[in-house]
Amino acid sequence: MPLTLEDFDYSLPDDLIAQFPAPQRGASRLLRLALGTLSDQRFAELPQFLRPGDLLVFNDTRVIKARLYGVKASGGKIEALVERITGRHEALVQMRASHAPKPGTHLTFDSAIEAEVLERRGDLYLLRFAGAAGVLELLERHGHLPLPPYITHPDSEQDQARYQTVYAQHPGAVAAPTAGLHFDEAMLARLRDMGVDLAWLTLHVGAGTFQPVRASRLAEHKMHSERYDIPPATVEAIVRARAAGRAVIAVGTTSLRALEAAAHAGAFDAATGDELRTTAGETDLFITPGYEFRVVDRLITNFHLPKSTLLMLVAAFAGLEPMRAAYRHAIAQRYRFFSYGDAMLIDRMRR
Repeated sequence: MPLTLEDFDYSLPDDLIAQFPAPQRGASRLLRLALGTLSDQRFAELPQFLRPGDLLVFNDTRVIKARLYGVKASGGKIEALVERITGRHEALVQMRASHAPKPGTHLTFDSAIEAEVLERRGDLYLLRFAGAAGVLELLERHGHLPLPPYITHPDSEQDQARYQTVYAQHPGAVAAPTAGLHFDEAMLARLRDMGVDLAWLTLHVGAGTFQPVRASRLAEHKMHSERYDIPPATVEAIVRARAAGRAVIAVGTTSLRALEAAAHAGAFDAATGDELRTTAGETDLFITPGYEFRVVDRLITNFHLPKSTLLMLVAAFAGLEPMRAAYRHAIAQRYRFFSYGDAMLIDRMRR
């Protein structure tokens, strides 16, 4: 039977949605799912499940202050979330307003930024920002950190530090690659010292990651598109790990999606070790149960929203029934869920 949206629903008590990060990075819990068996661990114990020569692949995107508050020329209030910067002075944004702004509408954000609506593209609006400063500079001065909709407090100084990985490098994401939030510099150094290889790619997480799946039949869902870039050094690290019979471990669903997107596009053959013929691109890859994984052996991830594309990806990787059992266990054991919550370490289901 074709899978439907209801296959990925579950009931979560509100008090298990983490509103704030753990006191320290790495202080979270870790639910391990391996060969269908669950075990409760601490994230600090992660190194004991890795071997020298294993490869961890991290997403080094940096979250930008993508949320803006302002008014239309008519005085109506608006809220904008920059989805993607398309040029020095232009960006595609999601807009929340009492009436959808038409092309030519002038907007003012934070009483300081002037912008004009150029056109509408589906659910997004293309804006041109006035002045000498570029969009990224304006956002850094006047924007707010785009915390997920299930976090109910306004962004704070704590969020500025903790809703960002310690290795974030390339600005462009409007949501954090949250599996990476658990790693601190001490953990990274410990992994290097024990011979675990670390590699990096960039996928700028878009606001579409929080968009609900509206189609009941999964095959009818249109996946949002995101940009990714996989450096040659990361490709070489994957080839080395494969040749040595070591595991390729994606830190987060975004890292997994970028690696599998490259393979899915025919740019990388993990079986033969052929290198990427292209290292950058756009992906709208929608991973659901039945997908054949080509690169990633293990996944570190947080717990995801019901009926979300990320939960469907995890079900594809772990198996639908093992995933359901893991989530039931996590709820019963009161794990913390979503962006600031606890983590899972999952071994891929082998067919």
